[in-house]
Amino acid sequence: MSGHSKWANIKRKKEANDAVKGKIFTKIGREISVVVKQGGPDPANNAKLANLIAKAKANNIPNDNIDRIIKKAAGEGDKNNYEEMVYEGYGAGGVAVIVECLTDNKNRTAGDVRHYFDKFGGNLGTTGCVSFMFTKKGTVVLENNGADEDKVMEDCFEAGADDFDIEDEVIEVSCQPNDVTAVSQKLTELGYTIISAESEMVPSTYTTLMDEKQLKMMGLLLDALEENDDVQNVYHNWNMPEEEEED
Repeated sequence: MSGHSKWANIKRKKEANDAVKGKIFTKIGREISVVVKQGGPDPANNAKLANLIAKAKANNIPNDNIDRIIKKAAGEGDKNNYEEMVYEGYGAGGVAVIVECLTDNKNRTAGDVRHYFDKFGGNLGTTGCVSFMFTKKGTVVLENNGADEDKVMEDCFEAGADDFDIEDEVIEVSCQPNDVTAVSQKLTELGYTIISAESEMVPSTYTTLMDEKQLKMMGLLLDALEENDDVQNVYHNWNMPEEEEED
């Protein structure tokens, strides 16, 4: 979940069971379809597509599957037209939640999202009801192959990044949300391997839940949202228990 290490989120997905892997494939496939239609099927000329291919590979999606999605999206016979929708609301205990979707049926998606909030002790709100508590930030995750910190700092700032954080397996680079594509491109040119490059919503404050029922309901809400094929990203300001983060 956003507000925590992006790599931790990716790692959880990589270790997911086969059913969840299928969901991830569906979600990334929709993103690829949209950016191919927007910018073309050649990742050399479509940086957003290049970033999504890197994200797909980080989630162990086979190259053949990626190529198939790109070719389908580029073909005239592809009738899939996905629309971006964003929903805001509160989960159990007043946790702020933002849900980003790509859907070919707005009524179905809106009904599903509202049902999840109602079922698990929350309520769906109006546009802007919680987004003011979040700031959009760009995050580029790189493979860490024993890089020298001074060299990483020099390269990141040359690429236009704002900050970076070196972890055992990865380097997390922060930048302005509109600079994600440019920063990831420059870092690729400098020899780094991109794991993911995307904008995310980072909360300015966090909500801690102590009530056992609220803890359970909040977890069930997030699970239900992430299992829905139409839902691409879920952001929240829940200060999750440590065992939840490492799950």
